[in-house]
Amino acid sequence: MAKYYYREKNRNYKLFAKLFCATVIVVGGIIFSYTFFPLISWQIYFAPAFASQKIDAPIPNHNIIDPANISTLVTAAVNANTDYTDAYNWYPGYKRGEKTVANYTISIPKIDIKDAIVTNQDADLTQHLVQFNNDSEPPKEGNSVIFGHSTLPQLYDPTNYKTIFANAYKLGVGDEIIVTNKGENFTYKIESVTVVDPGDTSVLAQNFSDSFITIVTCTPPGTIWKRLIIKARLQDF
Repeated sequence: MAKYYYREKNRNYKLFAKLFCATVIVVGGIIFSYTFFPLISWQIYFAPAFASQKIDAPIPNHNIIDPANISTLVTAAVNANTDYTDAYNWYPGYKRGEKTVANYTISIPKIDIKDAIVTNQDADLTQHLVQFNNDSEPPKEGNSVIFGHSTLPQLYDPTNYKTIFANAYKLGVGDEIIVTNKGENFTYKIESVTVVDPGDTSVLAQNFSDSFITIVTCTPPGTIWKRLIIKARLQDF
């Protein structure tokens, strides 16, 4: 009888050990997949999609920034310890122009963003989107550069400014962005979607030939590896 009890106990122990090992493997696989999903998804989905897009940027690559500040910008942009919730840390050497007040909202129907607040009064990206420059405001002529956070797509919440641009990679040429300023709506149409290195300051170029908005966020979602640049122009009616 004692021998039977001992063998049964040993079998239970082995079963427990197998279940424990299986659980560890599954949990480890989930953690690994969650951690490396941004890089894997970049290679499988995002990079080919962006590479196949036609680049037709409306913003020129001239008169951007003092070349003496380029090395400072690049170093700060790739520093993993940088606080990216502060929009001014993205390009610390950039001169944002004379202070003007910009307060408005944007809506992007394709990714369910509705009346997201944009302001240049502070740089806190956890509370609102930040217009980085001070020398323009939609629908006036000029390029208004808007910064916002992204994260893993499965964490996307269009009402949370920490995740608001997680699905921005889904936007393409021809999609609409609605700007609401002082109670009036203005429709902008996306003209290009590109990916650049974090030190590429061409995205900040000013252009007063028309009214533009440029959205800047990190990509692949969940990383600070690259910058997703979405450029749109005001539509005439």
